[in-house]
Amino acid sequence: MEVRDLPPPVRRVAVLSIHSSPAAPPGGGDSGGMNVYIRSVAHELAALGVESDLYTRADQAGLPPVVDLEPGVRLLHLRAGPEDAVPKNDLHGYLAAFLCSLAHAGDEHGPYDLVHSHYWLSGWVARVVSQRWRVPFVHSFHTLGKVKNAATAGVESPEPHWRLLGEERVTAAADRLVVPTPVEARQLVDLYGAVPSRIEVVGPGVDRGRFTPGDRRAAREAVGARARHLLVYAGRLQPLKGPDVAVRILGELRRRRPDLDVELLVVGGPSGPMASGPGGLAKLARAEGVPDRVRFLTPQPQDRLAQVLRAADLLLVPSRSESFGLIALEAQACGTPVVATRVGGLSHAIGDGTTGVLMPSRDPADWATAVAGLLDHPRRLAAMRLAAERFSRGHGWDLTAAALLGVYQDLVLPGADEAGQMLERTC
Repeated sequence: MEVRDLPPPVRRVAVLSIHSSPAAPPGGGDSGGMNVYIRSVAHELAALGVESDLYTRADQAGLPPVVDLEPGVRLLHLRAGPEDAVPKNDLHGYLAAFLCSLAHAGDEHGPYDLVHSHYWLSGWVARVVSQRWRVPFVHSFHTLGKVKNAATAGVESPEPHWRLLGEERVTAAADRLVVPTPVEARQLVDLYGAVPSRIEVVGPGVDRGRFTPGDRRAAREAVGARARHLLVYAGRLQPLKGPDVAVRILGELRRRRPDLDVELLVVGGPSGPMASGPGGLAKLARAEGVPDRVRFLTPQPQDRLAQVLRAADLLLVPSRSESFGLIALEAQACGTPVVATRVGGLSHAIGDGTTGVLMPSRDPADWATAVAGLLDHPRRLAAMRLAAERFSRGHGWDLTAAALLGVYQDLVLPGADEAGQMLERTC
């Protein structure tokens, strides 16, 4: 057998997502782009012959211990604390219980070639269980506490000290840190002292079979668009994401340009202790004088979300902080330009002036000017639509999975990164 015909050294991966089930629909609670990432990568890895066991905490009674999501992908619910929803910032008290459940489950369902953990809570457990299983561990943070604190100072409660400490420990212990853009790579080095050689940049993908341009007129009819122009905000309804800014942008537009027939569709559910739910946003819409111009939808399944994005003239992403901003990529795959804050990974997810516009601030007046400038020039908007769809073609989940598999293989090949794997890790 030739070397190139040898089977890949990675066959089975344990994936940890303690605080949010990979099967949960994104857009509400603690579910978002991370959930889409985990589920999509597992699907593509299965196509490459790699099985994934996705471990999460049982957050309601009666959940089956094991669910076969598709061939090669299983979801495993582990008991750790009450079988009920627990606020994310309180879950650190149940990590030891999750670790014990995971150790026993791994003995039953393993062995695994490596562990890939998502978010710091999972990383805290992965660094210990990887020692028990004698396998490398890869970690993806998705959000960083120190970055979030800097972005939301005075707006939301700061992330607790135990999260920051946990992130530092995970950063020091992981055999590889997978980040979506060079922005997060620099943040890990500058804020957490990460070793640059252990960081891998692997960009997220988009489901190019689901998120497509399609028939805009039919999509507008399906979502009940009533105005000539439709703006969309899609994401969790919390201050960090800026749904209130989206409503204020519409208010500014109506005051400055009453000739523009425009409405806003807000898609998502409340998330976090300071969440701004539909009720609070509806009250804000009344204060802005646009109560009849703002409509709300609960978090949508991916097929329905694609239809919403396809119907939109523009997607608004007025976030204070984003590690990447997957919704921006999904919108562009539908041929919808994006107006977003120039923060974090959004500067890599959007081509400023080509597939959308990146804003230096979150001032609703400035955003209203930018939005009106696009709506007033349909040819420019049409060119952006074409550029957005072309840009998205280079971001498939198959490419993400292939790159990740390369990271995995580098760690498990005999003799690979031996020094890194022999690092002493302590709780």
